[in-house]
Amino acid sequence: MGDMDPHIFAVAEDAYKQMSRNDENQSLIISGESGAGKTASAKYAMRYFALVGGSLGDSSMEEKVLASSPIMEAFGNAKTTRNDNSSRFGKYVEICFSHEYRIVGATMKTYLLEKSRLTFQAKTERNYHIFYQLCASAALPEFQGLGLGGAESFHYTNQGQCTHLEATDDAADLESTRNAFSLLGVHESSQLELFSILASILHLGNIRLRAKDRHGESCFTEPDDEALGLFCTLLGVETSQVSRWLCYRKLVTASETYVKPMSRQQALNSRDALAKHIYGQLFKWIVSRINKALRASCRQQASIGILDIYGFETFTVNSFEQFCINYANEKLQQHFNLHVFKLEQEEYMKEEIPWTFIDFYDNQPCIDLIEAKLGILDLLNEECKMPKGSDASWAQKLYDRHLHHSPHFQKPKMSTDAFIVHHFAGKVEYQCGGFLEKNQDTVHAELIGLLRASKKSALLAELFPEEGDGSIALPSRRSHGSRVTVRPGRRSLPAPDKEHRKPISTQFKASLHKLMETLSSTAPHYVRCIKPNDRKRPFEFDAKRAVEQLRACGVLETIQISASGYPSRWTYVEFFSRYRALMRPEELMGGDERQTCRLVLERLLKDPSKYQCGKGKIFFRAGQVAFLEELRGRRLRAACVFIQKSLHCWLGRRRFLRMRAAAICLQRFSRGFLARRLARRLRRTSAALTLQKNFKMALARRSYLRTQAAAVTIQAFARGMFARRLHRQMVASQKAVVIQSAVRGWLARTKYLRVRRSVVYLQCCCRRMRARRELRRLRVEARSVEHYKQLNKGMEIKVMQLQCKVDEQARENRSLSEQLSALRASHSEEVERLRSELRGLREDKAQETRIRELQEQLQRVESEKSSSEGRLGREMEELKQRLTELEAMKSNLKEEKDALNQRIMEQSQELEDQLRRRVAAESQELLCQLEGERARYQSLVKECARLEQCCENLQDEVAFHKRTPSLQRSPSSDSILDSECSYPSSLSTAPSRDDADQQSESPSQPLDQERGRWRQRHGWRRIRSDSPPSSLDDDDGQDPYEKAYLLLLGQLNVVTEDLARTREELRRAKVQLAHERKPFEIFKRRNIAEILGLNKSPEKMTEEDSMMEEDLKYAYDAVRVSNKLLESQLQEQQQQHEQELESLRLDVCSLRQLSTQQQSRIQDLQLRQGEDGLQPQIVQLKRENLDLAGQLDTRGKNLLKLRKQLKTSVKQIQDLTASREAQLLEQKVKVEEMERPLDDAFEGMLGCKAEDEGRLIRTIITDFKPQHSPGAVPGLPAYVLFMCFRHADASHDEHRIHSLFTAAVSGIKRVVKKHSEDFDVVALWLANTCCLINCLRQYGGDQSYRLANTPKQNQHCLRNFDLASHCQSLGDLAIQIYQQLIRVAQKQLKPMIVAAMLESETIQGLSARPPGYRKQPAAPAYTLDSLLQQLSSFHEALERHQLEPVVVGQAFRQLLFTVSGVALNYLLLRRDACSWSQGVQLRYNVSQLEEWLRAKGLQQSGAMEVLRPLIQAAQLLQVKKTTEEDAEAICCLCTALSTPQIMKILRAYTPAAGLEERVRPSFISSVENRLADRTPAGPRQLLVDTAHLFPVHLPFSCSPMQLDELRIPDSVNLTFLTRL
Repeated sequence: MGDMDPHIFAVAEDAYKQMSRNDENQSLIISGESGAGKTASAKYAMRYFALVGGSLGDSSMEEKVLASSPIMEAFGNAKTTRNDNSSRFGKYVEICFSHEYRIVGATMKTYLLEKSRLTFQAKTERNYHIFYQLCASAALPEFQGLGLGGAESFHYTNQGQCTHLEATDDAADLESTRNAFSLLGVHESSQLELFSILASILHLGNIRLRAKDRHGESCFTEPDDEALGLFCTLLGVETSQVSRWLCYRKLVTASETYVKPMSRQQALNSRDALAKHIYGQLFKWIVSRINKALRASCRQQASIGILDIYGFETFTVNSFEQFCINYANEKLQQHFNLHVFKLEQEEYMKEEIPWTFIDFYDNQPCIDLIEAKLGILDLLNEECKMPKGSDASWAQKLYDRHLHHSPHFQKPKMSTDAFIVHHFAGKVEYQCGGFLEKNQDTVHAELIGLLRASKKSALLAELFPEEGDGSIALPSRRSHGSRVTVRPGRRSLPAPDKEHRKPISTQFKASLHKLMETLSSTAPHYVRCIKPNDRKRPFEFDAKRAVEQLRACGVLETIQISASGYPSRWTYVEFFSRYRALMRPEELMGGDERQTCRLVLERLLKDPSKYQCGKGKIFFRAGQVAFLEELRGRRLRAACVFIQKSLHCWLGRRRFLRMRAAAICLQRFSRGFLARRLARRLRRTSAALTLQKNFKMALARRSYLRTQAAAVTIQAFARGMFARRLHRQMVASQKAVVIQSAVRGWLARTKYLRVRRSVVYLQCCCRRMRARRELRRLRVEARSVEHYKQLNKGMEIKVMQLQCKVDEQARENRSLSEQLSALRASHSEEVERLRSELRGLREDKAQETRIRELQEQLQRVESEKSSSEGRLGREMEELKQRLTELEAMKSNLKEEKDALNQRIMEQSQELEDQLRRRVAAESQELLCQLEGERARYQSLVKECARLEQCCENLQDEVAFHKRTPSLQRSPSSDSILDSECSYPSSLSTAPSRDDADQQSESPSQPLDQERGRWRQRHGWRRIRSDSPPSSLDDDDGQDPYEKAYLLLLGQLNVVTEDLARTREELRRAKVQLAHERKPFEIFKRRNIAEILGLNKSPEKMTEEDSMMEEDLKYAYDAVRVSNKLLESQLQEQQQQHEQELESLRLDVCSLRQLSTQQQSRIQDLQLRQGEDGLQPQIVQLKRENLDLAGQLDTRGKNLLKLRKQLKTSVKQIQDLTASREAQLLEQKVKVEEMERPLDDAFEGMLGCKAEDEGRLIRTIITDFKPQHSPGAVPGLPAYVLFMCFRHADASHDEHRIHSLFTAAVSGIKRVVKKHSEDFDVVALWLANTCCLINCLRQYGGDQSYRLANTPKQNQHCLRNFDLASHCQSLGDLAIQIYQQLIRVAQKQLKPMIVAAMLESETIQGLSARPPGYRKQPAAPAYTLDSLLQQLSSFHEALERHQLEPVVVGQAFRQLLFTVSGVALNYLLLRRDACSWSQGVQLRYNVSQLEEWLRAKGLQQSGAMEVLRPLIQAAQLLQVKKTTEEDAEAICCLCTALSTPQIMKILRAYTPAAGLEERVRPSFISSVENRLADRTPAGPRQLLVDTAHLFPVHLPFSCSPMQLDELRIPDSVNLTFLTRL
């Protein structure tokens, strides 16, 4: 094919051969003007490679490679004035080949999609093909819900007035596009989501924007706009938000956020920018899906790249896109010149070949004009950075810089906003308008935030992923003024895609440089496409136009070089190795390879002008290499013939020798076979005679044995029949007796069970009746506030009792173990004594028997002397036998004794283990119950605090609603109604001093009084509602704010009742648990010796053992039944608690729905007012409302006057009573001072008058700052408050204690709320609250807290009142402050976690990123040192205020849990973060955190355990992932990670390029199967819940501070207090 005329297949074949021959990457650079056929040539080249290369697997990779073309043409090609299928983007397709040079995959890179074509097309031009394909297929069933129509009905497709093309079927093209998507693995649902987004872009272009006023400074969208509704429906976004942010934009400054309206033209530009951004993201997603489908299945050996990029363009109006396109063509032309002209001629000169230089056009000055420093692109980027940069100022800078300095830059004669660039293909005039906007490519973050918030489409979530931790804030609308100041609670950071983004020109320049580097690293092959004419007519050739293109492309100079140059070249080594077969032996004997090559060339090529010998290479004219190849082929062919001849001779001789050896072998085997057959016949004859003899003998013996067996069988059956007959007679009489006894017993048991069931039923009825009465009584009691206080009062005491019980059980265990050891010692002594006695008895018995035998022997000797010798011998033998029997008996007794001792030891050990396990299990269960109850209680406290905040917000809203005179709501109130139960703090005003005093007293009042007061206010509103109703009221005439407040108040009452009920049920369960455990306690306290039977005789040991086992079994059954009963009761209580929480959630949801309904009603009413034109009625209603408001104000003033009078009277009465009490107290104090010794001048009490309470609260709480009071001890406010409590206790003034406590709690809440973002202030008041709780406990009435007190501290204890009931309220307040402290710290830490733990490079040398890792523009904002510094500042603040170490440890455990959760979630969500180097970096950072914990002494606080998932994730990234042993090691290693987390990390793991391989799917499935077998030890979700809060425990700590030694600095200014 290479000898044929120029063809695209010939170039492709040449590239494929060079790749397979030289093992080098190749590239096809297809260039030419627009419409010259570049895209078609690229498709033909891809077809050739798909046909020649084929595919290794069954996935039809070549079909997938070809299937990418119709998709990219549909989404990236469009009709222009010069081409009906013009590529509006550049692409570089790299086809990957294996070591066998088969296609294994492909990748695609795109460059500069022309997004402006989406929103504007010139006349006779069209938009991208995909939109016309969708409109042509609008009648398909799956497209019915997209609202599509003809292309003429859409603004984005009808601007060029060319919706149809001849010889083009858009519906058929869409079908081929969908088939290509399916072939590439895109699911049908994803395709429908893709087409839905495309349809929404068309509807977005049809949204109508109208100006509000004559000046056009603001605009609006029509509420009934059909296109707007279809756009919002297809994308799942709110219509109101879209219509708002199309007309407004948000400006974020350093301190404030502004919402500014936009003019109609600005709104249109914002709409078009949104459409272009959506289409650009969609185009990138399609390219990524194609690359994913074409990913190489195995390692690639080489590749061939095909560059199909836009050609040189010049239109009537040329803008930013044409400038970038022509700039790319300049770079390609420079690459062509460098490769063809410069390098070629430089190589000739380098090798010193005679050569005459050929002149060619060098476009480097034009490229310097564009991309050099202070060039066109540099000035464009500089102008984009200017605050007030414009296209006109940029054009003026171009004129000043390049007009008289560059010959390639010119200025048009009749224009001041255009410039001319002299390209290699001609001059092009560019219009400056729109350059800055297209270069910046700005889209407003508010619209992007709406798209991110949509949950309708999964594809939309992939196109617009979440950026950062926060979401985009949507501020409120306001109708008055063009600029609105909003005070958000938390500033939302600007989206990264809006600011801090590189311009388009910079991105395009970088991608173009990368493309040039890629092309330079490959062997290029050029395809120059020539456009025959400019009229797009077939079979018409314009010679002049073709010559211009050839001259501009440098083809004429290329032909000249090819004609006069040396296209083929070999190095001396390559020539020597290639053509060694053509050399003679004497030529090969020479040592100089260069001289040998010259001699061979002189002999083979007679004409010296056909070749040239350079320094390192040999250059050949065209055709000479082919001649040498032909000579080489002839020589190799002759050698092959000689080799074949020799091989055939060798094969024939070997075949003959094999046949001869086979014949000899056959003869030998046949003769042996005949001999063996004769011998076998002789042996068979002898064996037959032997078999006949033995067979006859066997038949005779079998007949005899059969007869004998029959006789024996008959005898056996006869004897059995007689025996069975006798047995049946005996059994019949016995079974009758058994049946009678069983029937009589069953009748007696039935009667007893019937009577017992009746009695039990009567008992149940009676007990149920009593229980109902008791339940009603308890419900009435539970509703009272005093009962709630009593429950809270005994809660902590019960917890301490439980802890004391656990300690008591531990002490009992120790005492039982000591008793057991003592019993073992006594038992061993008793056994030794019994052994000695048994040994003595055996010796005495043996001696007595010996004497008796000797006497008998003497008598026999005297009577019978003749037979004495024989008898003596027999007696000696009998004695020996007896002796052996005694020895055996002794050994048996010893074994029995050892076995008995072993059994006793085993039973005692088992019993001890059982007791230890039961006690440990019960202790663990009690601790778990206590921890769970503490967590539930703290969650209820948090919910109560939230409801109180909602109540305060609703009160502020009601007050604001009362102050509003008219019924017409402003847009600000609409924005308030928009939010769901979250009311901004900017609307609530700070309370006055009187209000503060009232608020300080309000928490002590019952909830019923609060409800009655609001009912009274509701009565005043009913008086107002007697007037003609307004249009904004509901059907029942009740204010929605008041209804919401009453609903929240009811929910608060329900929560408090549920809390009291839960505490009461917990108390009952614990009492019942203690009652059920009494049998087990009695069993534990029994005498161990009596149970084991150690003091019994050996004869009774077996009976006692059996009885002991039965007792143990019964006791164990009783304990098991009681445990089951308690577990069922706890489960029922837990279910009831969960149901109550669910009902609370439903109530909150109903309140939110009510708020949304009110908002919708107000909006509908406003719309109806605008449509019907009810201006007169509105004016009349306003007047009536003003009158009613005036009446209401007068009545309110009267009410305030009456309240003030009532307050003054109440204060006068209180002052009188207080003065009397003060006089009595002063008299009493004087008497005590007279009786007190002179040394005890100060008793640690501070007297505070009633009128000084507000001043005291302001001094030590509201305005207290430790840095302004040097020398003040930590916890000074708590000590001062407690000393005031002591004075009130000594004065028997309970009211003073209650009011002071209430004011202090309210003051602390106000300070914490005011400084909610200040970590130091929150830590200060958490420490003071804990200190006050410890003081109330240490000096209270509970003796368990006073064990560590000194005698003087015991003298300072409270005498008259027990303030332990207030500890519960302070504990709730401390829990709320602790939670606020954690929230403040988390808010400061969360922006630092990802940057410090994952993005900062604390280990140098690990900066190499895996392929596909996103490129960071600069160093991370936070490092690990900054994170540790922040944690150290938190620790220093807590230590400075001397917070309890246990609480400090719990706080840092929670913070490090947040650090671990956020880092692990980021690692799971970012694929490019899962690599080996990232694992090493992460493990080092975690080790730094552990080192910091050990340095601060927090290693025992549980913070190490919360870091385990992050540590195991880092280790998982570092371990090997290849064999089954690795899978088992991963399963054993990752115990703190859930199965989804492990699978996610393994699937997202990115190996280092050239060092590792990807994790195989078989390995991942093996790990998943192993993980499925293990018991789940943690949560099963993928992401860590970073909002989870561990329950906090506030321990008691005895203070060593002596109250009488406390020194209060003068800077605190507490001179108004009296020291007593």
